Amino acid sequence: MNTPWGELPVCDAHIHFFSRPFFTALGEQKKVEADALGPMLGWQIPDLEPAHLAERWVHELDRHGVSRAVLIASVPGDHASVITAARNHPDRFRAYAMVNPLNPETAGQMKTALASRNLHGLCFFPAMHQYSIQDERAVELIELAAAKPGTVIFVHCGVLSVGVRKKLGLPSLFDMRFSNPIDLHGVALRYPQLHFVVPHFGAGYLREALMLCDLCPNVLLDTSSSNNWMRYETELDLRTLFRRVLDVLGPKRLLFGTDSSFFPRGWNKAIFDAQTTALYELGLDADQARLILNDNFMQLFS
Repeated sequence: MNTPWGELPVCDAHIHFFSRPFFTALGEQKKVEADALGPMLGWQIPDLEPAHLAERWVHELDRHGVSRAVLIASVPGDHASVITAARNHPDRFRAYAMVNPLNPETAGQMKTALASRNLHGLCFFPAMHQYSIQDERAVELIELAAAKPGTVIFVHCGVLSVGVRKKLGLPSLFDMRFSNPIDLHGVALRYPQLHFVVPHFGAGYLREALMLCDLCPNVLLDTSSSNNWMRYETELDLRTLFRRVLDVLGPKRLLFGTDSSFFPRGWNKAIFDAQTTALYELGLDADQARLILNDNFMQLFS
C-alpha cells in the first residue's frame, strides 16, 4: 500500500465482522427483523452466509491494498461466522471470537472452536458483560487458549461505546468498574506464553495501559479506532499519543488497526491516513513503520 514512506505491506489487526447473526441479535433487542435495521442505520445487512461477507471483505481489502486482517465476531456465540471466513481465506484472515465467561456454555463452545484450528483469538469485554478479567470463569477460557499455542487474548479496557447501539437507541448497560488495564496485570504475568492485546491504547486508561505493558512484555496495544477518548486527556493529540506509547513500548509491540465494521463504508481508510501521518511526522523510518503496519501482525500469527 502507498504510505508516507512509500510502498509498505499493511495488515489490520482490528476489523469487526458484522455478520447476519450480529444483526439478528440487535434486531431481537430492537424487536424488529434484521433487514429492518438497514434503513434505520443506513447500512447494508448481509445475507445468511458468512462466506459471502468474507468474500466482500476480501474484495474490500484488495481495493485498498491491505494484505491480512483480524476479523472479530462482535456478539457472543457468533464464532462460526469468523471461523468460516478464516477457513475459506487462511492467507487473508485471522478469527477472534467474542466470549462471555458468565455464560456456562461458553467454555464448551470455545474448546470445540479452538480445536478447529481456525480460531486465533478470544475477545473479552469485561465492562460489557460485567465481570473481572481475574474471575475464575474468565481464567478458565484463558486456560483453554493457553493449551492452543499461538492463541491471542484480546481484552477491551477503558471507555466502551458501541455506536450501533446508540444509533438504534438501545441501552448500553456497561460497568466501567471492570475496565482498568491494571486488572490484567496478574493474569498476563501468570501466562507469559500468551500474547495479550489491549485495543485503543486502553481507551482512556493510557497511563495504566502503559504501566501494564511496561511490566508485562507479552502485552501489546492496538491503535484502532478514532481514539475519541483523547478528549479526556489534557493537550493530547494523535502524534503526542504515539510519542508517549513508543517511548514505553517501542515499535515492536504496536499493532495497527482501524476498527472497521460495516458496509457500505467498508475499510476505514481515514484511520490509516491519520495514524500514518502522525507516525511519519514523529520521524519514524520505514523499517519502524513496517513493524507497526505489518511485521508485528505477521509475528503474532507466525
